[in-house]
Parts: sequence; C-alpha cells; structure tokens
Amino acid sequence: MNRLARYLPILEWGRQYGSSTLTNDLVAAVIVTIMLIPQSLAYAMLAGLPPEVGLYASILPLVAYAIFGTSRTLAVGPVAVVSLMTATAVGEIAAQGSESYLIAATLLALLSGAMLVAMGLFRLGFVANFLSHPVISGFITASGLLIAAGQVKHLLGVPSGGHTLPEIVKSLVANLHVTNLATLVIGVGVLAFLYFVRLRLKPLLISLGMKPRLADIITKAAPVFAVAATILAVTVLNLDEAGVQPVGAIPQGLPLPALPIVDLDLIRALAAPALLISLIGFVESVSVAQTLAAKRRQRIVPDQELIGLGAANIASGISAGYPVTGGFARSVVNFDAGAKTPAAGIFTAIGIALATLFLTPLLANLPEATLAATIIVAVLSLVDYSAVRRVWIYSKADFSAMAATILGTLLLGVEIGVVMGVLLSLLMHLYRTSRPHMAVVGQVAGTEHFRNVDRHQVITSPEILSLRVDESLYFANTRYLEDRIAELVAERPELKHIVLMCSAVNAIDASALESLEEINHRLHDAGITLHLSEVKGPVMDRLKRSSFLDDLTGRVFLSQYEAIAELNASR
Repeated sequence: MNRLARYLPILEWGRQYGSSTLTNDLVAAVIVTIMLIPQSLAYAMLAGLPPEVGLYASILPLVAYAIFGTSRTLAVGPVAVVSLMTATAVGEIAAQGSESYLIAATLLALLSGAMLVAMGLFRLGFVANFLSHPVISGFITASGLLIAAGQVKHLLGVPSGGHTLPEIVKSLVANLHVTNLATLVIGVGVLAFLYFVRLRLKPLLISLGMKPRLADIITKAAPVFAVAATILAVTVLNLDEAGVQPVGAIPQGLPLPALPIVDLDLIRALAAPALLISLIGFVESVSVAQTLAAKRRQRIVPDQELIGLGAANIASGISAGYPVTGGFARSVVNFDAGAKTPAAGIFTAIGIALATLFLTPLLANLPEATLAATIIVAVLSLVDYSAVRRVWIYSKADFSAMAATILGTLLLGVEIGVVMGVLLSLLMHLYRTSRPHMAVVGQVAGTEHFRNVDRHQVITSPEILSLRVDESLYFANTRYLEDRIAELVAERPELKHIVLMCSAVNAIDASALESLEEINHRLHDAGITLHLSEVKGPVMDRLKRSSFLDDLTGRVFLSQYEAIAELNASR
C-alpha cells in the first residue's frame, strides 16, 4: 500500500479525510471557483482559444492533479504565462480561430503531459534546475509586460497584432485613430475597479465593521461583479451595436473525453515548445507548492509533482483543453481560504463543470474588454522590478542572464528569450567554474584554522605553500589550476612543499585526475613535494581506484593543521 501511495498520494490523505476537512475544502472550493471562472475565460482568450476551452481546462486537470499531486493546496489550471506560450507556439502552426489551431493546442497539452510524466517516472526533475531563478523571474516579468501590452487592443477596441513588444506597440499606435469610445470606457472602468478591489476594498470593508473572512470572500468575488455588471450594460444598452466586442455564444455542456488527432508532423513541430512549457510550468508550480507547503510544515515530492502536473495536462488534452500548471494567485487564494487537501480542487472542478453546463448562455454578451482588464491586473502583479534591482546589486553575472531573458522575450519572442537566458546562465556558470577561486592560506595564530592571506593576519612559511581550491575539479578548470600552481611556484624560490587543501572539492573528474598527475610530476622534477589535505570521502574513494595515490610524492593529510604541523616538524 505504501508503494502504491507513493504514486497515488490521494490514498494517503484520503484515509484521514473527515467532516471538518470537508467543510474547509468546500469553502475554499467555492471561493476559488468564483475566482477561476472569469480567469479561465480570460486566459483562453489570451491563448487565442475560444473562451469555453479555458473552462474545459479547469475541470478534469484539477481532478487528475488531486489524485497524483503531492501539494495539499496547489490549484492547477490555465495561467497567464503558459497561455502566452501556447499562443506563441500554436500561432506559428495554425491561424487563430481555425479548427487546426484548437487541435494543435489540445495536442500541445497532451505532449506536455506525456513529457512531464516521463520525467517524473525517470526522476528527471533536476533538469528544471537549469532554469535559474533570475532567468525564471526575468521571463515572468517580461511575459507580464508582453501580455499586458497585448491586451491593450481589447481595451481600445482596435485591431492589433505582433508577438514582440515593438510589433505590438507599432500596431497599436497605427490603429489608435479607430479607438472605440464605449469599449474604452468599459475597459478602463473595469481596470480601475479591479485595482481598487485589489488594493483598497478589503481594508475598507473591515473598517466598516465587516468580519475579515467575509470581506476576503467579497474581495475575491469582485471580478465576478465586474463580469455581471458589464454583461448587463452590454445587454441593456445594446453596446454591441456601438462597437463593443462581446465574447459571443459559448457552447453549453461538457466535451466528451477523446484523444486529439495525432499527426506526426504536428508532434515534431510542437515537441520543443511542449518541452519548454513543461519545464517553465513545472518550475513555476513547484516553487508555489513548496512555498505554501513550508507554511504548514508539509512537504512535496518534486518527481511526483512532475507526474501530477503531467496527469493534469493529459487530462486537459483529452478534454479539449490546453496546457495547464499550478497558478500562484489561485493557489494562494486556495491556501488562504483554508483548503486542507487536494479534494478542494475536485470540488472546484465540480463547480466549474456546473458553470459550464448552466451559466455559459449568460456569458454571450461579456465584453472582451472586461476579460482583457482581468488579464492585465493579474499579469502586472507578476512584474517584479524589485527583483531586477536585487539581482543587479547582488550578482552582475546573474543580472546579465536576467536582462538577456527580459530583453530577448520582449524584443525577439517568448521562446527565444528563455533560451537566451538559459544559455547565458550556463555559459556564465562554465566561465565561473573554469576560473575557480583559489586562495593561498595561512594559520590563524593560536588556532587550527586556516584563512586567506589576503584577508587575515596569518602565519605562513616560505618553504610551505597552502593552496585552498574552492571548486570541484573538472575538465574546464584543470588548465587554470596548472597555470595557477606554476605561477605561485615561480614566485617562491625557497618552496619545498605544496599542500592542496581540498575541503571545497566535491568531485575530481578524469581530466582533473590527469592534470593532478601532471602537476605531481612537474613539481617532483622541480624538487617540490605535493600533498593533499581534507579530501572528502567520495573523492578519496575515486582516487583510490587510480594509481595517483601510489605515485603521489607527498601524503594525504586528514586536516590542514595536521599537514602543516608535520611538515614543520620534519624540517
């Protein structure tokens, strides 16, 4: 049973499910459902899909994640960044509004799901580590700006296009003269209302004597009020005749589960975007899940999270949806609303399904400007200028990767921006590790500690050189190690011993081993003995498999203090 529960976490939390937990999950589900309906419609529009697709992607995926996911409070569904990436990937293959566009989006979800499940089964979650936090933060910031800019056309009621910021701005400026006044009033009005709700409504309601819990629920439900008000305005005032663009008729009912049409050429075209969406979605989701789990002293299992998100995307693919992941905003709402288990996601899915069955006819006159305002408010909260400043102050190298990601995403496109950031991060890592920090160290008087001679007052000997290497040794930095030792030897004519302090060396690869052998040979020819100290167990185990220790002219000491003490005593 324990082995089965490892892959089906529902068996673990399901055994402890009680009436109090049920109540908490139901309350959270009601709040998240109210929030998710307008968001699902809006994000589907952002992905270039019919609005009902957003609802479809918010039903079965939630159930699948509840069965396979390990986070108790993560809320899965359509999110802004993945919706943008879907529009970018599918837009290169098919025209928006066509049947082939919908088929490609559905297949993209299925491909992403299959990749995530495979990564989970083979425990490849570490692959996502290649997306550094500055790159992800930069990508989300740039995506937020790109998405917001792309939605301005719906606020103005003008035609516009483009996949990069310059293209979008150029298109908007060219069409400003045909701005629809009624659409602009609705869009700006909803935008102002949503910002007021986000920033002021809850404190205002509490100051008027309302209980915090009720004030929070009303605040979370505010977007639904905006939806209802603008639908009513369009219906009563016939604003569609004045140029306000509604979303139109939304099919009533649920799609029957079915596999999308599988086309090998289409799979090849979507494979790379699907992998990118999978990795970014997983990193975003697991970050949210770990943050929320830590607050309740719970834990998540990253490899099982891959399976949970993969199952959610497969469920989306067979139910006419598109790629999904764990959303930050709705997960926080789910957490704050008191959700105790993933069953809250199942109840949310039931709520969305009921809305899809019975409420969609009421949404026909919903203005696109309302959904655009909803998207803008949501995505601008993702833009984190303070993170850019923090990274700039802390690490110029990480900032360069972040800046490349932001500029690449804004100016060249979503996929190119991410690839640029990842490649630059890897190049910077290779550069840093190819020139590792190496410190000549000496003994702190009266202690057994050794510190950098350039930073501390320490005791040294002209006949003994203690060199601390602060990096694992591998093929990219072996030549640098050889050159550094040669330089130090040339500066010290009285030198008789070199002790490599290996406390920070976690690995020595085959290239580094050959380099150490060559260093040992050259030092021997120069009349200098090479010693090692503080070699870690796993590194020592690998050295013992070679002949290096047999040929080493000196010894391997347990500690640097022991090495210096014995070498000084032997003089």
